[in-house]
Amino acid sequence: MTHPIHDVLIAGAGPTGSALAIDLVRRGLSVRVIDKAEGAFDGSRAKGLQPRSLEVFEDLGVLDPILAEGRLYPKLGLHLGPFTLPWRMMAWRQPSADVPYPNTWMLPQFRTDRLLQQRLAQLGTPVEHGVELLELRQDPHTVTATVATRAGRQEITARYLVGADGGASQVRKQLGIPFVGSTDAQDRMLIADATLVGGALSRDRWHIWPARRGRFVGACPLPHGELFQWMFRLAPDEEPELTREALNRRVRAVMRNPRVELGDIAWTSVFRPNIRLADAYRSGRVFLAGDAAHVHTPAGGQGLNTGIQDGYNLGWKLAQVLAGAPADLLDSYEAERRPVAASVLGLSTKKYEGIGSLDPSSIKRGKDEQQLGITYFGGPLAPGTSDSTTTLRVGDRAPDAMLVDGTGTQGRLFDRLRGPHFTAIATGTGAADALERLPWPAKGASLRRLVVSERHARSTLHRSYGTPGDALILVRPDGYIGHIATRDLLDSTCAAITRLAPSCEAR
Repeated sequence: MTHPIHDVLIAGAGPTGSALAIDLVRRGLSVRVIDKAEGAFDGSRAKGLQPRSLEVFEDLGVLDPILAEGRLYPKLGLHLGPFTLPWRMMAWRQPSADVPYPNTWMLPQFRTDRLLQQRLAQLGTPVEHGVELLELRQDPHTVTATVATRAGRQEITARYLVGADGGASQVRKQLGIPFVGSTDAQDRMLIADATLVGGALSRDRWHIWPARRGRFVGACPLPHGELFQWMFRLAPDEEPELTREALNRRVRAVMRNPRVELGDIAWTSVFRPNIRLADAYRSGRVFLAGDAAHVHTPAGGQGLNTGIQDGYNLGWKLAQVLAGAPADLLDSYEAERRPVAASVLGLSTKKYEGIGSLDPSSIKRGKDEQQLGITYFGGPLAPGTSDSTTTLRVGDRAPDAMLVDGTGTQGRLFDRLRGPHFTAIATGTGAADALERLPWPAKGASLRRLVVSERHARSTLHRSYGTPGDALILVRPDGYIGHIATRDLLDSTCAAITRLAPSCEAR
């Protein structure tokens, strides 16, 4: 019996795998997503969605339910004896023309997982739960995975495979890729999603009770319900108990009230912070993404967000190469994303080490955590010799802007960027002429052309993009600047396209 060959097989249906799958499916690819768990994840775990991730979710068509089911982070309430000190962990910022979602959004991971998987099912590709990858083999053209299902062993063949199957990744182990770093077996955190009977704790604060030697207790109210995410940093030699009675003893001790009681306990876990980075993100036709490639401490809300952007970076590149773009485009995935993960590891580790001592710089969250400043400048797709504008370099995030035409009608630039296509933006008459003559291949992602002319006189684009004169800017499908031309507009843009698309033949 002949089995179908899929374009991409994704192992792991967490936020990374699901976001990648959504991106691939909307490009018309044949995708299968498997996960060894019997259902979506049940715990709150990673609960912070950074502004850059919100922009990705908008593009993938899942932002509205994420905003509806989440909330802004509350202030901290530091309990110091009989006093409670309010502390804002992150400054609240007004949306602006270039950054529409400037604030970190709180949504427990079990809701993020379900919303992404629901979106994937709407696109006709439901997650296949209860399917475990056992082994894989690859040849120059395909990858074949042997999987265990309820019906027994099966084989799935695809042109590419992506391992998004977590820190204990079976895909990474099958490839033999070292996972370099450390695990402190003595540093453990007990987490419980549970209600508190009687409303004895306000839900407008993230409550923190500091303790000696960095052992703190925290209770963060999760949105739209009565659950708190309880966090207990354990002593090195402590044997944690996960029973209701044991958890109640902990809560009563920290609140100094023998009558308080946990109600429903939805999920519990004990984890050890890992700090690890895969030596490579690729082996042949197999790629690693998310926690399979990098694991972080929970501080700063970086791990889940970094994984989502791994998938967002890889998705369009897989689709382009499958359509005939140069195969070495896929090499840029590791070259662009691994340095980001290494930087994030350093940031989250520093934050985590300072939490126990209540170091203000560790508690505070700012622009570094929001991931809006990530750039691929200097990488294989963004050479340092490229043209630039007064505000942007090739490889930078493409900011949003407000466009206003001659009739006064307003619209967002992100509305033009949304979708699986490339976008070329021309400012100035010379660039507009070059854009009109710019050839584009028939295969692969399409090109949307936008001329910002005098009829957009009140646009904020000129300010955020730094384009007072002629400029032709190519925006990649993942929202990063793929090319900037302020001289040699047509020929240099065509040369850049040859690295990103199947072909760019002159007219």
